[in-house]
Amino acid sequence: MLLLITGATGKVGQVLLGRILADPRWAGARIRALCHNRSLPPHARVESIRGTIADRATVEAAMAGVTHVIHMATVKEDPQQAMDVSVKGMFWLLEAFRSSQSAEQFMLIGGDCSVGHISVAYDAPITESSPRRPYPGVYALSKVLEEVMLEQYYIQYGINGCCLRAPWIMEKDDFRYALSFGEDQFGGPAWSSVISADEQARFAREGRVPLLIDAAGQPLRRSFIHVTDLVEAMLAALGNPAAHQQLFNIAMNRPLDYGTVAAHLARTRGLESARIETPFHSNWLDNSKARHALNWEPNYDAISLVDAAFAYQRAADDPRKVWYVG
Repeated sequence: MLLLITGATGKVGQVLLGRILADPRWAGARIRALCHNRSLPPHARVESIRGTIADRATVEAAMAGVTHVIHMATVKEDPQQAMDVSVKGMFWLLEAFRSSQSAEQFMLIGGDCSVGHISVAYDAPITESSPRRPYPGVYALSKVLEEVMLEQYYIQYGINGCCLRAPWIMEKDDFRYALSFGEDQFGGPAWSSVISADEQARFAREGRVPLLIDAAGQPLRRSFIHVTDLVEAMLAALGNPAAHQQLFNIAMNRPLDYGTVAAHLARTRGLESARIETPFHSNWLDNSKARHALNWEPNYDAISLVDAAFAYQRAADDPRKVWYVG
């Protein structure tokens, strides 16, 4: 196996690399990383190619002799770069893959923004057959285009591929700081969109955690995945015939309920919550298909995700990472 990974220096990529290199099942696998912004430390089984995925010659050089591709590189709300990476880069990857004599499997790591996650209302759990309904913005559009492009290569050329669609990916203390009302908040929602600056400052002083309320007046439920659970799903799909031309939702078994989280933190850590009305919609990214077809099971649920985040002590030289930067 010669595995090409894009986005290898990001949050998911680094965990994936460590997992493959440490697992005897993959002892014979070699890894080639296509890196743009950052580089990887040297390793006997890891080769790095520097360049942009939007350049055809760079992609063709990176694809030489490759058997498997895991495509994670993506860009958020930068229209130029998002289209360069998610459309042009994906196209060059797929073109090189379909014409290769060695290529066996193409794996795309997608995102639940393709179905709108908490921005769009669904009246049932979101399955792989639910319609794509992205929220406004180039990032959500780019994730839809990636999924559709891969499916068209199934139809037009019969390639062997799969897409693992993930929600917000958590590691270490990420979720603790997703709940912060201070300047150290990680991710969203931006508090300025739902509360006043005075309220935010007061909640920060009081050490409160948010109890988000959805558009229906109930505690918001939102799907998450821990990075280690996503990596195990990726390895379960890698080289697996059951993944042939399939789309899988990769999420916790049940969505995280902000009411349950608030009650748990009040009981275990004495943290008071602040009730915040939002326009968001509760969602449930149904992972049944992946659990059945890939024999995969996530280890983290809402409570273990919260407990792990609050127990983790991050070193000063260990910056918090978003998953989509590579």
